Amino acid sequence: MKWIENLRDPSLLNRAFTPGSQSDEIVISNPLDGQQLCAITDDSAATIERVIAEAKQAQVAWAKQSAKQRGTLLRRWFDLILGAEDDLALIMTLEQGKPLAEARGEVKYGAAFVEWFSEEGKRAYGDVIPAPVNGRQLLTLKQPVGVAAAITPWNFPIAMITRKAAPALAAGCAFVCKPAVNTPLCAYAVAELAYRAGIPRELFALVCSHDAAMVGEQFCHHPDIRKLSFTGSSRVGKILMAQSASQLQRLSLELGGNAPFVVFADADIDAAVKGAMESKFRNAGQTCVCANRFYVARTVHDEFVSKFVAEVSKLKVGNGLDAGVEIGPLIDEAALIKVGAMVEQAVTVGAQIVCGGKRHGEIKSCFMPTVLVDVDHSNPILHEEIFGPVAPICVFDTVDELIAICNDTPYGLASYFYSRDVGTIWQVATALEYGMVGINEGIISTEVAPFGGVKQSGLGREGSHQGLDEYMEIKYLCMGSLH
Repeated sequence: MKWIENLRDPSLLNRAFTPGSQSDEIVISNPLDGQQLCAITDDSAATIERVIAEAKQAQVAWAKQSAKQRGTLLRRWFDLILGAEDDLALIMTLEQGKPLAEARGEVKYGAAFVEWFSEEGKRAYGDVIPAPVNGRQLLTLKQPVGVAAAITPWNFPIAMITRKAAPALAAGCAFVCKPAVNTPLCAYAVAELAYRAGIPRELFALVCSHDAAMVGEQFCHHPDIRKLSFTGSSRVGKILMAQSASQLQRLSLELGGNAPFVVFADADIDAAVKGAMESKFRNAGQTCVCANRFYVARTVHDEFVSKFVAEVSKLKVGNGLDAGVEIGPLIDEAALIKVGAMVEQAVTVGAQIVCGGKRHGEIKSCFMPTVLVDVDHSNPILHEEIFGPVAPICVFDTVDELIAICNDTPYGLASYFYSRDVGTIWQVATALEYGMVGINEGIISTEVAPFGGVKQSGLGREGSHQGLDEYMEIKYLCMGSLH
């Protein structure tokens, strides 16, 4: 395939794609059928050390360029990403599994961060502070932190890179990224487009390794890495946070979630069903912000369930390259086993399967969209991130009860609720312990708003003007003897 041949360009970090399957290679396979797509080099610690050294050197010259100069190159990168939308979406569907239409949506979403930060970098304003005494001038300015590293997940293999790389580069940082071993081809593809836009290869570097622990330790302990951004599990995030403490490294952590989706009695039920479909089943439920547990007011429970199940039953499951497919495969066999076990456990303690509940009869890598009812809040499935197309539904009676059960989790990333009462909206929105709240909306992610969580869902924000600040230090200048 042409896209594979283009990616095999040995100039990519001076490391070629490899033809076979050796111990020092990473084999990339299609999660739908296990077919091998290609193999890439499994980078050693020595290679990563060299890449970091080159990034540090490149960052000095990059920081000296004006924000406008950096923004011009980022804008070229944005244009090239959009121009390659079809190729990038194809790569994503083949190595990650999400339906082609959804993959195209991610390409646009990922590109939007590059466009946003190409402009936002010009607005890294400082302050002039009124001095407390005559003869002084106080001011602040913002400067890049230096070399930034990132570790990105497989579920959004383009957007999770551009959401970190674009603000880092716009701020004047160098950027070294380890993409997930399941989906590195998307990373190499968007990086190649960045190089074609004129962004130096040493400045935006990729490393890939099966030994994630080794890479994490190297990123956290290396004195030239001044910032680390990680998207992944809370368990790994805590490990990275502990390791980075040795040099007080700046961190951005976007970790696990347990998003509630609430339908109040006064909600527009049809709108709530539409929002639930968008929130729950995007990427086969493999998103950190997707609805993980549903709470529906008792008086509208039956109506919501009936309409919701009718829509869920229409979802087409299969090969993401086939027309009309809306649910593709889960990322690997371990994910399928985990989701199946969670459903079985939920049923053993009282939940009822209304639809789905098992793997696809013909395509074993796909799990059928599933709805569970009669789910008590104590059911284990409500207290763990599902990461699959499973929607457990509970009932609730009062607002106070609802707020308590929604907040009964160590996680606090995204939450959603539907209501048309302004008093309820304000009360619930302010009481929910989550970094993001969708009100009468099922999809809330956008490059112009801050993305991030509270509690054990992480720290820091991505997107918006706050996303640029994550890669900049504030320097205070006190100028005296100005009589």
